[in-house]
Amino acid sequence: MVSSDRVLMAEIGAAHGIRGEVRVKPYGLDPMALADYGPLETDDGRTFEIEALRPQKHMLIVRFKGIRDRNAAEALTRTKLYVAREKLPAPDDEDDFYHADLIGLPVFDTQGEELGTIVSVPNFGAGDLLEIAPKGARSFYLPFTREAVPEIDIAAGRLIAILPEGLLASADDEEERRKEEG
Repeated sequence: MVSSDRVLMAEIGAAHGIRGEVRVKPYGLDPMALADYGPLETDDGRTFEIEALRPQKHMLIVRFKGIRDRNAAEALTRTKLYVAREKLPAPDDEDDFYHADLIGLPVFDTQGEELGTIVSVPNFGAGDLLEIAPKGARSFYLPFTREAVPEIDIAAGRLIAILPEGLLASADDEEERRKEEG
């Protein structure tokens, strides 16, 4: 589990060329700002300093200090890069927050019943989703829209969600089907 005092900023993809450059998928609103935060930290405590970066379509091409050949670059594939929370600017307004602020928040319906806890905020290409894990049940995805999530109160540590009709029933039906087949 990632500490809440760090924020995931990017993930290293494949090597790019033979001189140690890598493709990097940035997660911030301003991809080029990745170089502004100083050394980036990995899950295992290593740090990487950006020597150069340039945009390429929806990715960045990055050269890290000390990575000089394709083999060293390939060894970094799928490495997640974090920055210390205090190095990031505060959100501009109350509707802005970092995904890291949402991880671990309990989710309640409009009647106050707890639905689960947010475990991730993925985006598979069609917009952000909230992955919610109910206690003792399989997680489910909820669109991260104003309609589905009318209230987020980071200070109070809760999120209010309106689930689409049948969302949990269909997940329960799928679980039953798997048990019968398995």
